[in-house]
Amino acid sequence: MTGIEIGALAVVGLIVLIYIGLPIGLGMLVVSYAGVAAIRNEAVAFRMAGAVANDSLREYLFAVVPLFVLMGLLVTVSGVGKDTFDVFQQALRRLRAGLGVATVFANAVFASITGISIASASVFSRVAVPEMTRHGYTKTFATGVVAGSSVLGMLIPPSLLMIVYAVLAEESVGRMFLAGVLPGLLLAGVFSLTIFLLATFNRRFVFDTPVDGAAFESFGLGRLAAKAVPIATLMLLVLGGLYGGFLNPTEAGAVGALGALAVAAMRRSLTGRSLWRLMVETGQITVSVLILIMAATYFSRMLAMSGLPTALADLLLSGPIGPMGFLVLFLALVIVLGCIIDSISIMLILLPIALPVATAAGFDLIWFGVLTVIAVEIGLLTPPFGLSVYTIKSAMADPTLRVSDIFRGALPFVAAMMLTLAILIAFPAITTWLARL
Repeated sequence: MTGIEIGALAVVGLIVLIYIGLPIGLGMLVVSYAGVAAIRNEAVAFRMAGAVANDSLREYLFAVVPLFVLMGLLVTVSGVGKDTFDVFQQALRRLRAGLGVATVFANAVFASITGISIASASVFSRVAVPEMTRHGYTKTFATGVVAGSSVLGMLIPPSLLMIVYAVLAEESVGRMFLAGVLPGLLLAGVFSLTIFLLATFNRRFVFDTPVDGAAFESFGLGRLAAKAVPIATLMLLVLGGLYGGFLNPTEAGAVGALGALAVAAMRRSLTGRSLWRLMVETGQITVSVLILIMAATYFSRMLAMSGLPTALADLLLSGPIGPMGFLVLFLALVIVLGCIIDSISIMLILLPIALPVATAAGFDLIWFGVLTVIAVEIGLLTPPFGLSVYTIKSAMADPTLRVSDIFRGALPFVAAMMLTLAILIAFPAITTWLARL
């Protein structure tokens, strides 16, 4: 067999292993070892496995993973999510469907200090959905808003998916973070426009029978400032330091984790036991992410050795579909895979094959990364996988709320994400402007 055939068989074998339930990291290690052994020999495969483990995990950059994960967990337990929602509720309550818009922007701010979509979905399903239904919004719409806006956590920096992409594409994490800012704000704006249009032209989808006595809780300036200051401080520490050039991503993560710990301590939302539990959870998430990165690096090297990415680049780019046709096919495949497997797995499987083709096509890899992250995040809202949807269902613990209702509520936001994807493809400068400053 030729190297290209071995590489193609390795990809098919990986998909089969994932389908039968093998963890993706283990599956990648198995097919990568078998592929290199078939192309060369077992001794080379074994030595390459050791070199990959050393090369892919010794970078100082990877310290950013546990720091941002810890910061996100600390922010979640300290009640910052509810405070963020309260601040935007107070500011936007007079707008048509203002609570929906408040949820979007509160999620955007919360995303900028956590970076984890599932955390946003879990927090705002408990905070925003009860408040919205109390004010006469339908459960379908309320949960759909939370599901839709939760994806901002993986686009607006800091973002775990951005870190994974930067490592696989060998791009700067800081530049990837910068590249996510304007697209994240654009997506938040498109979500808000979607809510306004739904409230104007499809009121039955948005509003239920108004609930008597559903007055807004009013906050004085002092209490509102007390809620806003911790949020603003964390954003200033992390994003201000990062974008101002004072901190690199790892240092920004450390400062953010320390700031989140201080907020949680001042609010007395941590005990010794809960802090230990958060530290253990941080370690578990970090180890799983690093193992996946190591496995993906091995998989990439095996594919490069096989020559499959180069052959695909020649086939796709010299054929009738051309570079833009490849881009559309790639994004469509990402969205389809998002219906059945999780976000990081999609990136780890596809990017080792797609990145060489994107490079050969002359695409800006930072722009390509933002498009990939948005397409991957659409999978969080689409059946049957829809991780954000199932997270909301689990967090709500409401027997009258069906999963199908949440998927139906999230559908307009899937359309909004597709529109945003089209805008970013048509105007790449929206993505690359800040990253190239």
